[in-house]
Amino acid sequence: MIRVLGTVFAALLGLAFGSFLNVCLSRWPEGESIIHPRSHCRQCGRTLAWWENVPLFSWLALRGRCRDCGAWIGWRYVIVEAAVGALWAVEGWRLSTFFQSADLASPVSNPYLDTWVAVITAASQAVLYWLLIALAALDAEHLWLPNLITMPGIIVGFLVSITLSGLESLPGYLGQNLVLTLEKELLGIASAAALILLIRWIYWLVRRREGLGLGDAKLMALLAAWLGLPVALLALGLGVVLGAILAVAILLIPRHPLQPERWALLKLPLGSFLCIGGIVSALWGREIVDAYLRWAGF
Repeated sequence: MIRVLGTVFAALLGLAFGSFLNVCLSRWPEGESIIHPRSHCRQCGRTLAWWENVPLFSWLALRGRCRDCGAWIGWRYVIVEAAVGALWAVEGWRLSTFFQSADLASPVSNPYLDTWVAVITAASQAVLYWLLIALAALDAEHLWLPNLITMPGIIVGFLVSITLSGLESLPGYLGQNLVLTLEKELLGIASAAALILLIRWIYWLVRRREGLGLGDAKLMALLAAWLGLPVALLALGLGVVLGAILAVAILLIPRHPLQPERWALLKLPLGSFLCIGGIVSALWGREIVDAYLRWAGF
């Protein structure tokens, strides 16, 4: 029962935060306030009734269109809300499972410390999902990975990783362990960003034009800050594979003989693919990396 209630609560909370994220995604690119005015149709400007603002269900009831002008609302709204709700439900299930199975009277381990680690891990994962979904949507729609999200995301991810490393290594956290942890985290963040910058530089040498934006480098740094360098590299690999699959699919579409340049100059949102890879890696990345290392004999 605890797992069911915890999962349902997390899912509903995720739907609410997904709905708020949609407001941000609609207004940030236009330079509008996310507070005023109230939610309204982007086409006719009509203020929405309360029942038109219920996450996910309102979109389904309205069949994705404005009740007055019939303007198409867009798939992004329902996808973002469903994705945040589902991913937060996963974390709610995991955290509820921990509380249901935890033995707070166990003399072997420190159950209260384990509880703090579990709570912080679940909350930080939920925040990471929210950030990655926001960046994936912005890059897919606008080819934009704003510093407003990536830079604070790097800082928060770094602080969360340091905190979790400290809690998991108590009581010997202070002193040399702290210095080594800081060095490891900072080196991982810098290495992840440097890898994208290296690829960007090589692409420019070969093609003499920009292939990757600086936002992609900051996104990789964000992934390394939250997940660690090995799991961030897994996210990069998954993102590149997804991007390659889409690129091949586009190449298979018959091209108009008079517009070959449009296809040659088509830009794909690498950041969106990195975010999808990051979400998969956040869910199962450590297990995948550990399985690979065992298979490779390390």
